[in-house]
Amino acid sequence: MAAWARLRWGQVIAESARRLSPLYLAANNPIMFVVEAGAVLLIALLAIPGAVAPGRAPLYAALAAILAVTAWFSTLSESISELQARARVDALRGLEREIIAHRISEGGGVADVRSSELRPGDRVRLSPGDFIPRDGFVVEGTALVDESMLTGESEPALRSRDDRVLGGTRVVSGSLVVEVTAEAGKGFVDRMIELVSSAKRPRTQSEVSLSLLLLVLSLVFLTVVGSLYFALYFMGYGPDVAMSVSLLVALMPTTIGGLLPAIGIAGVSRLAREGVIAKSGRAIEASGDTDVVILDKTGTVTEGNRRAVGFVPFGGYTEADVGMAAFIASIGDATKEGRSIVELAESMGYVPPSPLMEEALVARRIDFSAETRYSGVEFMWSRRPYGPRGIGRYSGPGEAIANELMELRERGEPARVIKGSVDVVLRMARPPDPRSAERAIEEVSSRGETPLLLAVNDRVVGMVVLKDRLKPGVREGLRELSEMGIRTVMITGDNPLTARAIAEEAGIWSVIARARPEDKLRAVEEQQSLGHVVGVVGDGTNDAPALARADVGLAMNSGTAAAKDAANMIDLESDPSNIIKVVKLGKQLLTTRGAITAFSIANDIAKYFTLLPMMLAPVDPAAAALNVMRLHSPTTAVLATMIFNAVIIPALIPLALRGTGFRPTSTRRMLVRNVLIFGLGGAALPFLAIKALDLLITFLISAR
Repeated sequence: MAAWARLRWGQVIAESARRLSPLYLAANNPIMFVVEAGAVLLIALLAIPGAVAPGRAPLYAALAAILAVTAWFSTLSESISELQARARVDALRGLEREIIAHRISEGGGVADVRSSELRPGDRVRLSPGDFIPRDGFVVEGTALVDESMLTGESEPALRSRDDRVLGGTRVVSGSLVVEVTAEAGKGFVDRMIELVSSAKRPRTQSEVSLSLLLLVLSLVFLTVVGSLYFALYFMGYGPDVAMSVSLLVALMPTTIGGLLPAIGIAGVSRLAREGVIAKSGRAIEASGDTDVVILDKTGTVTEGNRRAVGFVPFGGYTEADVGMAAFIASIGDATKEGRSIVELAESMGYVPPSPLMEEALVARRIDFSAETRYSGVEFMWSRRPYGPRGIGRYSGPGEAIANELMELRERGEPARVIKGSVDVVLRMARPPDPRSAERAIEEVSSRGETPLLLAVNDRVVGMVVLKDRLKPGVREGLRELSEMGIRTVMITGDNPLTARAIAEEAGIWSVIARARPEDKLRAVEEQQSLGHVVGVVGDGTNDAPALARADVGLAMNSGTAAAKDAANMIDLESDPSNIIKVVKLGKQLLTTRGAITAFSIANDIAKYFTLLPMMLAPVDPAAAALNVMRLHSPTTAVLATMIFNAVIIPALIPLALRGTGFRPTSTRRMLVRNVLIFGLGGAALPFLAIKALDLLITFLISAR
């Protein structure tokens, strides 16, 4: 209802009137062009003296008005759906209004400035009720921020130190100090406006095919009705032009012809409301046909926030030894995963003694990379003495590792402590008891947890156990995809045991483990070679080939420019799991189009029994037997049919814009359900409605 309330109805009506141009209808909606031409023909006959039989002028005038209104209802539905999409851009522009920001000066004072004067690096103070002037991150404070206009989430989001905040959102409670990171005109809202405004909606292949089918049917009906008219004319029965035009319009699929453009535009608009911008109509159509979805594990299936939950020792080492080694290997790791390892070791008391801690703090960092898949430290032993008696032997938790490293220092031998993927570390070092280590690794992996091996030089001492949680709602979303007959493939760099355990927990069909970036493109091509329509998610430059090759490529708005250029959809919320939402909306769009098509064709069958008997009755009285609804007269029959034919279009506009009710199921079941509900409904409703209108018109005529 809110979307309808935001529409400027004067603009809607003006736009719909403009689209009644014969040139526009001929190029974009041939069916409605024929309807409009019928109205013009009847008006022209009324203007020619003697062209209309005595007493028939009121019928001609009424039918011309009804046909004109029918064509207008079609352009009205298209205008409503298109202006709804424009209203979203206008709403986003409203977030860009100039506001007064409380900028903090270098001396700590606060000065009020216009938001357009802010520069990256400026800090602003925000209190309850203040709008955040520009994108930035929190440097101080905690507050609830209303982001509903951008994300659609009604609940305010909690924002604290280091969290990102968006320009145009509002502080509900609490206070913040925010450092501006975006230049004027280059914030999140600006990127959204650019994407929404530049999104094109050329007609999809299915729309083109359906439009072509409807055009062929219209030409067939035009030929049939024209032949019938001239046959009756040469037989001397003087067929009525108004009756012939009405029969032609009644037989043509005007309902789907009038609503098809609105359905397509509404699909793009509904996706935009969900925070996904479709760069083409073809992308939406492909999302409805998708039968294989390739998902990254991290960030899509799982939260992507693995945390350390335990330490497992190998050989003669203790848990404390492994915890201390993990602390040392992660001391310079600024990732959330690395910090969680340090925090777990600290909480369990596995902190290196002071001399070793000093050496670890100045050790050379070994940074993680996608190629090496390990990180850690390499000690650059200082030659500073530790006193006349040296360091001595350490006694306490983790003493074996601590003493081993300090002995290496005393001898001046190199020492390296690393953590990394199982296969990588095992190529560089060996555990004391390989078989028991292998069993421990398998046990951890089978639980869906991730083992990280720890090695000191060439010896594996144990492992860190990492655990990631499934994203909320992802299991239910994947189950819905499965119910729709869509296969899901998870691609991950994890070992096969961990990958299979997570896939089993989430309900995923198949897994590609220990994958490299190029494996995603290979997986897309392999599925397409088997005849599948493939959807894929990505955000990095290395994802660009797969995004470009996939039928549905969903890029994250936070991703690289290469990824967004290659994809045919962009997720403004940068939530990879939204691919599930995209597929469901695509299926709903196809369902809506199929439902209204079934309804429209069934309508035509019913209208056949209202007008054709009235045309043929003068030729063959036996044709009156086809008047199964026992309509009162040809005049009431044609008026009732044409009024119903016009009114059904605006009646179905809400359905075209909102979409049919959608339940995850197979395409075949969905088709059967649509045929039963909308096909049978479309056949039954005209009989009831036209009969009721016939009775009403008869009563009004007799009451005059």
